[in-house]
Parts: sequence; structure tokens; C-alpha cells
Amino acid sequence: MSSLDKQIDFTENSCKNFIDFLASSAPIPGGGGASALVGAIGVALGNMVGSLTVGKKRYADVEENIIRCKKEADEITKRLLELVAKDAEVFEPLSKAYSLPKSTPEELAKKEEVMAVVLKDACEVPLEIMKTCARGLDLMKEFAEKGSRIALSDAGVGATLLKSALQGASLNIYINTKSMKDRVLAQQLNDETDSLRKTYEKKADEIFENVCNEIR
Repeated sequence: MSSLDKQIDFTENSCKNFIDFLASSAPIPGGGGASALVGAIGVALGNMVGSLTVGKKRYADVEENIIRCKKEADEITKRLLELVAKDAEVFEPLSKAYSLPKSTPEELAKKEEVMAVVLKDACEVPLEIMKTCARGLDLMKEFAEKGSRIALSDAGVGATLLKSALQGASLNIYINTKSMKDRVLAQQLNDETDSLRKTYEKKADEIFENVCNEIR
């Protein structure tokens, strides 16, 4: 079984397997896959808050909204788990591209052509991880504000995990845009990444502080 097969198999297997693969010298999984998994765990915590809210008389007035949030949380969690494997799929070609020969002008031109493609691909997955975590943070705000108060701390934990996942994915973009020859594309990707960070790091911090203020 290849390292990629093992990575994909993880989402249907155990946490220990993923941690063991992550700690090994294998090129995958890495920070991108780990970020996607952390994001999925964060969203799942929000979904748990929703599960503890639905069916309770005290929260009858928000039940319809919480059910909607839970459905979207299911979709986000599923996508983030898919992105664990997708990150590995795009990293392997990048890893191989770095090893291409460049002894002649022809080899160098070919390597630069390949690198342009794989670097762009390697940015698209962490960017999607960031956007998906951003959706998760929008939901987490609703879970924290409207969900069961007995699980409020879990919404706070979910927000911190989603923030970490978003930041982790951003680093995978920055390290790849730094190597791009196309500096216009690199700047566009960096700008989009910066914008997501600015908006959603702030949102995550606000959720965390609001939770702290209520439970302390």
C-alpha cells in the first residue's frame, strides 16, 4: 500500500494511524492534511453543540435554525475529510517536480513548466481548506450564540481549532507562492489568503472571547 493509499484510508481507519504516518519521514500526510483534519474536528464540535440543542424545549425557537446549521456542518466535515486526501494527491507531484533534472536549458525549461502547474495545484487545496474552515467559523458563531449553554465551551474549542486549521492551511499557500515564477498569480493568491485570515482569525477570536466571558 502506497503512502497516498494509507493517507486516504485514514479517514476510514483510526486516529493512531494518521498520527503515526504524520510522525514518519513519509512526504504525506503533512501540514495541509493535518490542517484539514483539525478543521473537521472543529466543525464536529459545533455539530455536537447542535445535537445537544435539537429537541430541547428551551431552544425550540432556534431549533429550525440549528437543524439547518447541523446539515451544513455535516457537509463541511465531509469536505474537509476529503481534503485530507486531496492535499496528499497534489503534494506528491510537487515533491517529484522538485527532483526533476535541470542540467540543460531544455531540462530547466521543462522543470519550470511543470513547477508552474504543480505549485498552482498545491495552492488550490489549502485555499479550499481555508474557505471551508471559514464556512465552519460562520456556523460556529451560530452554534455558540444559539446552541445549548451546557456545551458552550465546546463551541469555543471548535472555533480555536478552525482558526488553527485556517492558519495552518495559509502557511501551505505562502510556502508555495514563494516559489512561483508568476509573481502576479502569487500575489493574487497571497492577497486572497491574507483577506481570509484577516476576516476569520478575528471572527474566531471574537467567538472565543465571547465564550470565555460567558463561562468564567
